Amino acid sequence: MIPLQEHCLAVTRRHFFRNCGVGLGKVALAGLLTDAFARRANATQAAPFPIKPPHFAPKAKRVIHLFMAGAPSQLELFDYKPKLAQLEGKPIPPEVIGGQRYAFIRSDAAVLGPRFKFAKHGQSGMELGETLPHLAKIVDDIALVKSMRTDQFNHAPAQIFFNTGFGQPGRPSLGSWVLYGLGAETSDLPAFVVMSTGSGISGGSACWGSGVLPGVYTGVRFRNQGDPILNVSSPPGADAQLQRDSLDLIGSLNQRRLALDGDPEIATRIAAYEMAFRLQTSAPDLMDLRGESKATLDLYGCDPAKPSFARSCLLARRMVERGVRFINIYNEGWDAHSNVEGNVRSNCKTTDQASAALVMDLKQRGLLDDTLVIWGGEFGRTPMVESNAALGRSLGRDHHPQAFSMWLAGGGVKPGLTYGQTDELGFHIVENPVHVRDLQATILHLLGLDHERLSVRFQGLDLRLTGVEPCQVVKGILA
Repeated sequence: MIPLQEHCLAVTRRHFFRNCGVGLGKVALAGLLTDAFARRANATQAAPFPIKPPHFAPKAKRVIHLFMAGAPSQLELFDYKPKLAQLEGKPIPPEVIGGQRYAFIRSDAAVLGPRFKFAKHGQSGMELGETLPHLAKIVDDIALVKSMRTDQFNHAPAQIFFNTGFGQPGRPSLGSWVLYGLGAETSDLPAFVVMSTGSGISGGSACWGSGVLPGVYTGVRFRNQGDPILNVSSPPGADAQLQRDSLDLIGSLNQRRLALDGDPEIATRIAAYEMAFRLQTSAPDLMDLRGESKATLDLYGCDPAKPSFARSCLLARRMVERGVRFINIYNEGWDAHSNVEGNVRSNCKTTDQASAALVMDLKQRGLLDDTLVIWGGEFGRTPMVESNAALGRSLGRDHHPQAFSMWLAGGGVKPGLTYGQTDELGFHIVENPVHVRDLQATILHLLGLDHERLSVRFQGLDLRLTGVEPCQVVKGILA
């Protein structure tokens, strides 16, 4: 390499762009472009995450996590308690409450009975509330866990805890751990994608962040309509060749700085630039639903022109087909401190059809066996009523970390199973408790990863998703 080129590559990017407007900078620019063109054949076009072998044979290759932010009421959806109807208006005995803390209600709050009728469905006889008619059609394909519990009783820490294993921001999310452990199967789309159907969740980006892992493992947030990422489309007058040339130049500068500093976030920046370039080709095809049949659109209840939870679910299936490893869909709005009946009815109208359709669609395309679908929120709702005239609340339910429900499908999960049981008031778990850490360990297990072996060294500690507290794979829900 000539001395002039060597010098120009050694300077910082800031100095380079400051000086490239003068004659000497133009000469350097020409040299760098020549060098970039010479290296183009060896440019990094593959996924930045090479596929890694699992610890053992997996049942699932990918995950779609339908996160119902705000905490759905299990007592209206999955866990029917006729005893609550008998006791409505009366306080729960103090010995049941114990020393439990609540976010908004007193421990002696009156009982609130179920707001909906329940019925048994399918060959399994799984019992569901009447606001889930579509899920009722696929009960023999899902496993319903009625004995979930968590350590957190407020939304933000509980959401972060569910997704990262820690109640505060700063730890890698579940999707980041999976990508770190297994690598990616696609180079044209991000391997970890996040979508939301609301104004935002309490836990924020900590729920899909990479924490102490390099930023390249962070979930990429996609919009529900149009370009998945703002400004990913080419600006007017910029053709693919010009953008490729510009990217090669910037890449050469970043690679030089990476060699000098060894900063992994520079590698993240390089990967982000390359992914943005590839998205200009892959994103339009992914987001264009006009090729989907009317039958498929009707199955999901999806209007291709409008953003919705249904559209996100259909996009998730399309991402699975294209090799995306981990997909989070956050549906906000389940926080029913008042009018739990109206809250559940409204949210089920939004989510029930599409959630069931996703399972059915994956199954008929032969993708459900190796795709794990998860549905649920951060905790449950109390058997007691929340009523506060000052806050304008009535007939609601407070936060309940001791017991809640969620369901899973595909990816090595036993279909048609109802697992776990709560007491006659839905307050405490009496059979097969499943802590959030147990579920995290089980998700990793289904992907072929041992939760005790998947770790990262940070400040002298070996950090893992499930932490150091005792937990175990929930073998009772495995097929």
